[in-house]
Amino acid sequence: MIKALQIYNTLTKSLETFEPIHQGSVSMYVCGPTVYGDIHIGNARPVIFFDVVKRVLEEIGYHVNYVSNITDVDDKIIEKAKSEGISEAQLTTQYIEAFQTMVKALGSDLPDMMPKATDYISQMIHYITTLIDMGYAYETEQGVYFRVNRINAYGELSKQKREALEQAVRIDLDQEKEHPNDFSIWKKTTDGLNYHSPWGEGRPGWHTECAVMNHEIFEGMIDIHGGGSDLMFPHHENERAQALAHDQHGLATYWMHNARLDIENQKMSKSLGNIIYVKDLSDLQKQAFRLLILAHHYRQPIQYSSQLLEQYEKNYQTLLKKLRMTKLELTASNEMHKTLDASYQKRIIDALLQDFHTAQVVTIIFEMQKTLNKTQDTKEKATLLNTFEWLLPIIGLNLDLNISDDVKTYLSWQEARNSQKYREADIYRNELMEKGYI
Repeated sequence: MIKALQIYNTLTKSLETFEPIHQGSVSMYVCGPTVYGDIHIGNARPVIFFDVVKRVLEEIGYHVNYVSNITDVDDKIIEKAKSEGISEAQLTTQYIEAFQTMVKALGSDLPDMMPKATDYISQMIHYITTLIDMGYAYETEQGVYFRVNRINAYGELSKQKREALEQAVRIDLDQEKEHPNDFSIWKKTTDGLNYHSPWGEGRPGWHTECAVMNHEIFEGMIDIHGGGSDLMFPHHENERAQALAHDQHGLATYWMHNARLDIENQKMSKSLGNIIYVKDLSDLQKQAFRLLILAHHYRQPIQYSSQLLEQYEKNYQTLLKKLRMTKLELTASNEMHKTLDASYQKRIIDALLQDFHTAQVVTIIFEMQKTLNKTQDTKEKATLLNTFEWLLPIIGLNLDLNISDDVKTYLSWQEARNSQKYREADIYRNELMEKGYI
């Protein structure tokens, strides 16, 4: 039986009971990378969080179709390809592979589908044509623009008032725009990767790419649309506006946005030289980083520091050693059984059902670890270990508990200790220490 789930909906700014469009299944779209470089740890936060969202939804009984797009046509891609003397396709292929490698290294699964924008160009041209025919878009010498003022609900998602938007908008180079807030859905250009259209050579706008891929893949309104809070405006607001115009629906029932990750109270930027790339973290640090992310509620900003990561490295290693040694002890003594701790299990599920509160789950993990440290009861140890082994895949925390090759070493260690053969015991103990048990 599927359990009641509470989700904070950015659109309504409130916790809501989740009710999918189709019973038993969930459609979820999360904005993916623009592939012109390696991802940094800020980019990694949604990669980790929305992977957990899918895992939790599946744990409580839903079938999930998780789609995350690849933006592989963009001005930054063209500039980077030129600077490296390669084609856009060569550049994007390189960084798509790099991105997928980092997704897996962070303990996340790849989405069920990762559509590339370049595979939907003809559909985007048709979509834009329809918007023009319906009066929601218009052509200028520089491109095609969307008429924001035709959408009464514009600004609802990001809670932006039209007056504020008009004051904040920058001076645009295209003087033919009817209104400063109108946004580009087709850019006329022959520079770099471009496509033939009724409006001349060019390429689609970023906001239109996501709107069209949603339209084509899901063929209707979806349950969850997610991404970082920085995408709420203008990207998600503009996606939603096009869906309201083209399809007469708001694209998604629930909008979810994770908060930012900053470095020591500063936004990561090349100009400040404070960008940390995921690829530069060690394997251990990548796993510790996932634990760090899970230890913060997804709507809570994170102030990252090297000291904070070191703290979670220690937490991760301590937990791993404890679980591995516990499993080794229980296996060697034939004390394993399948019982879970019902109380801890209920608390964990309740936390996850309350807007995916992974921070509470991590607190429970440390509580379970303390209990495991104190107890001498083998049945309680086995119950706690089983509860850990049930939980870890739900949150994607990779703790290698494969101990089959080391049971013999453990038994030899215990036998040497009991026989007071301390030199021999030290050899076995050192071997277990090197393998991460002690």
